[in-house]
Amino acid sequence: MKPASVITMPPISQLPPMREAAARVVDFFEQLAPSSLERLDAIYALDAYFKDPFNEVRGLAGILQVFSHMYGALEQPRFVVTGCIVDGRACFLTWDFQFRFKRFDTQALQTVRGGSHLKFNASGLLEFHRDYWDAAEELYEKLPVVGALMRWLKQRTRQ
Repeated sequence: MKPASVITMPPISQLPPMREAAARVVDFFEQLAPSSLERLDAIYALDAYFKDPFNEVRGLAGILQVFSHMYGALEQPRFVVTGCIVDGRACFLTWDFQFRFKRFDTQALQTVRGGSHLKFNASGLLEFHRDYWDAAEELYEKLPVVGALMRWLKQRTRQ
């Protein structure tokens, strides 16, 4: 029988700087505020790609527009990163996105749980950012009128 191979990790001082880049991204998103949007170029490459269930853009101007819209549509949006895995230039974050709706009577704190697949360039800037979350369960079901319809449809499919 062949012996199991042993994986040895290099000393921390020899690890690529991508763990530092991931920590910088986590800190940026957890401290995100309208005033920090002017520093997107410290996190994203100029031609970075961003996609979530509602947006697909390339470049800093498009990414800035996505986050600016978020602050226009929601009250007190904030990210709480709950997990981070770094493998080479790739990173996967899990997070809770907390906010309140501006346009609806409810002032209840809402939480969307999701994940982000990130890829860094050689300089440690994000060149790829893809968010994964279930818009139906995590958002539509929380809307006053649409939510009732979504919950009814969900029950019907389970029967």
